[in-house]
Amino acid sequence: MSDTSSPVPSGTRVVMLSGDLMFASRVKSAAERAGCSFALGGKLPAGDLNDVGWVVLDLSTRSGLLPDVVQQCYQRCPGANLVAYGPHVQVEKLKAAREAGVTRVLTNGQFDAMLPQLFGS
Repeated sequence: MSDTSSPVPSGTRVVMLSGDLMFASRVKSAAERAGCSFALGGKLPAGDLNDVGWVVLDLSTRSGLLPDVVQQCYQRCPGANLVAYGPHVQVEKLKAAREAGVTRVLTNGQFDAMLPQLFGS
């Protein structure tokens, strides 16, 4: 359920779009260990996004943002690696993310397993 052929991002900021504060703290820790800054929110931040290397979309809490986020990423931070993750039982959300053009679509388990090295790759 993943595409591992995505390019290495050029930026050093991780932007996570999620409503899950508990898991966001784990993502923040992984980002900071990799030397990246971290921002959590409900949508892409305003302003310059040239330093964004990763946009992480939590399909459990923010799947409604999917079409807009993909389009905004291509326009505002084209070098960013777009990652979406969600429960393996929510097959339609995972499929919709792939169809919308998300670079890497993972189940929660895959994302969790990949997290320690995700931002270093």
